[in-house]
Amino acid sequence: MILIVTFSLLLLFIFLAIPVAAALGLLGVVLDESFSIMPLRRAIGDMMWENSIEFLLVAVPMFVMLGEIMLRSDIAEKMYDAMAKWLSWLPGGLMHSNIGSSAIFAATSGSSVATAATVGTVAVPQIDKRGYHTPLFLGSLAAGGTLGILIPPSVGLIIYGLLTNTSVPKLYLAGILPGLVLAGLYSLTIVLLCLANKGWGGEKISISWSERFASLPNLLQPLFIFIVVIGSIYAGWATPTESASLGVLAALLLSWKNGKLTRDMLLKSFEGTMRTTAMIMLIILAAAFLNFVLAVIGLAAAFQSFIEGLGLSPFQVLLIIIAIYLVMGCFMESLSMLITTTPIVVPVIVALGYDPIWFGVVLMLLLETALITPPIGLNLYVVQSIRQSGPIKDVIKGAIPFVFAMFVMIGLVIAFPSMALWLPSLL
Repeated sequence: MILIVTFSLLLLFIFLAIPVAAALGLLGVVLDESFSIMPLRRAIGDMMWENSIEFLLVAVPMFVMLGEIMLRSDIAEKMYDAMAKWLSWLPGGLMHSNIGSSAIFAATSGSSVATAATVGTVAVPQIDKRGYHTPLFLGSLAAGGTLGILIPPSVGLIIYGLLTNTSVPKLYLAGILPGLVLAGLYSLTIVLLCLANKGWGGEKISISWSERFASLPNLLQPLFIFIVVIGSIYAGWATPTESASLGVLAALLLSWKNGKLTRDMLLKSFEGTMRTTAMIMLIILAAAFLNFVLAVIGLAAAFQSFIEGLGLSPFQVLLIIIAIYLVMGCFMESLSMLITTTPIVVPVIVALGYDPIWFGVVLMLLLETALITPPIGLNLYVVQSIRQSGPIKDVIKGAIPFVFAMFVMIGLVIAFPSMALWLPSLL
């Protein structure tokens, strides 16, 4: 009953357009008043302080700032241009550049929204210029952006590791292969649709091999940042938080090299970082209080007992949990869904014998699906805001084929767990 009341109230608050952080905090207060014998709301101050000083969370503003600097220092634009030269020969042309650029940017930033916004800003003008099928082109941008929370470094994996006390370096390794395979599935989806619909692929671009090789240095800058961020972790030189700071320093160095390190650029990057970080941290802190209330009133333990009492096999329970996430993803923002459900679901998953690192990858895939499923799919609105014209149904329509590609990817990770666990086993 408490579980039904909790999610019913949360959906009600969201439909009332109450901001996510306020909805989570308000839900915690309502549950406290209704089901707790103690005034848990008096612990809000302690909960806020305890969670806000968590060292691992310092990585969040660092990765956000890294993305902001890359966006404003021409690194992303040059990267997109290079990917266009190497991938535009495929059926679908620059749509493959959308996916490839998103994968590379995801390997330097940790945010799906930042990935979709950065690549979308560069790519959207090409729709009319090259005559692409508008919905599919926009859908490729929204879907490509989702790679930001799977391919390391990932803010989502950091928060998951914090909530489950799981190794973030191992989670990073677990996300690499599934992230690359998913990017490949996205490109395969584009190829099949463009072969079936000849007019969707846009104008062909003729590029010589000399031009392709001349563009390779533009791919070296994001590769340098990736090596600094990820390489410093596995070399034992830095923690995930420290590596994020090193990534910011690397981005500043490249900005200086490109002649873009100006006072105005830094102020805009700092402002964007503060806005995004404030939103993320407020959601995290409000969800921390909600999770505290849910733990005290016994919801997590009751949910585990309920699942065990159903007498289902572990695989059947896993399918039920996946179905619940897919439905929730249509109505909840992915970050709030991650923070509110992880403390409840992961103990059940572990009790069933599943690896928490493997489930972290499955969960990121489910959250990626939530990012492009209406009506709350955040990446859909990000891409539409960049487009600034036409109905949002174009973005939604174009994203649907990529949702099915995600279903295939989830099935592959379930059928072949080694896709996620092979690299962590080498650590």
